[in-house]
Amino acid sequence: MSGIWNTLDYIARKKEIALDKENLLSSEKFEKTKHSLRETDIVKEESLVQFRNWIQQNRDIQNCILDDSFLLRFLRVKKHSIPMAQQTLLKYLNFRQKFSHVLCNLDYKEEKTSELIDAGYIVVSPFRDRDGRRVIFYNFRLVDLQKMSSLDVQRADAITFETLVDEEETQVMGVTHVICAQGAGASYVPLFTANEFGYLIKWGEQSFPMRHRLIYLTHISPFIRRIYEIVKGLISPKLRSRVHFDDTAEKIKKELGTQCLPKEMGGVVPLQEMVELFKEELESKRERILSYDNIKLLSDQGIIRRKNPSMDNIETGSVNGSFRKLNID
Repeated sequence: MSGIWNTLDYIARKKEIALDKENLLSSEKFEKTKHSLRETDIVKEESLVQFRNWIQQNRDIQNCILDDSFLLRFLRVKKHSIPMAQQTLLKYLNFRQKFSHVLCNLDYKEEKTSELIDAGYIVVSPFRDRDGRRVIFYNFRLVDLQKMSSLDVQRADAITFETLVDEEETQVMGVTHVICAQGAGASYVPLFTANEFGYLIKWGEQSFPMRHRLIYLTHISPFIRRIYEIVKGLISPKLRSRVHFDDTAEKIKKELGTQCLPKEMGGVVPLQEMVELFKEELESKRERILSYDNIKLLSDQGIIRRKNPSMDNIETGSVNGSFRKLNID
């Protein structure tokens, strides 16, 4: 146990977290959200059987995990449409292989990933927002630009997403993102200019089975606003409609509630305690996430391509070129 805790405080906090989860799972809101995903016990069991059988018979997929939790991430994100869940699984496996340097060997104990998490760059609140969603906080000010690259940041993000999407509550309710970029100026350009930057944004939305319900950007500098203007064309109109700017974080407090916020943002749990609690979650999922590397897609022939092939060939160079041309005030 970390030195920031004494035993009684730790036990009390864990009880609060367990109660928060219990209240969600027994809530009418949770049942209504499952209903909106077209999920009943019968639909769930039938879709799992069909999806599992399809995977076992698919010669392009090798060593796939077949337990309910792994399969339900794809079924729920596509509201139990079997054909759409099949496509999402194929795209997810293809995404992991195309960007294996970002998405494979995801170990939170790797040196740079561990440093980013310990610093609090990315952390998940142990408590849910008012709509029952887990809240992911990002703080670019805590990224050591002398040591960290865009790849390091992307891998920390990927580990966080994989850890959360294995939870039933997250599969059903989705997540809220709170991105703080206070003080992020021109020196942060290297975090956004990797060659595959455009692909990661676009492919990630299409291929990673996570329900992104709200995205708040707070304390955003003019530089970050300009980056958003450049990249917003890479995300769907539906996701763009869920992006909100909040310069003071007052809207975030009002809409999410303070219990899920770090104490430094007017919430309850100090950031460093959130980090330690999140690391317990990462440890509990560590071996499982590493085992995903055993899953192979032998051919991408089963992936249905867009009717407009140009959409699958974004010129990321044009995005990076736009970054280089930014005039910073």
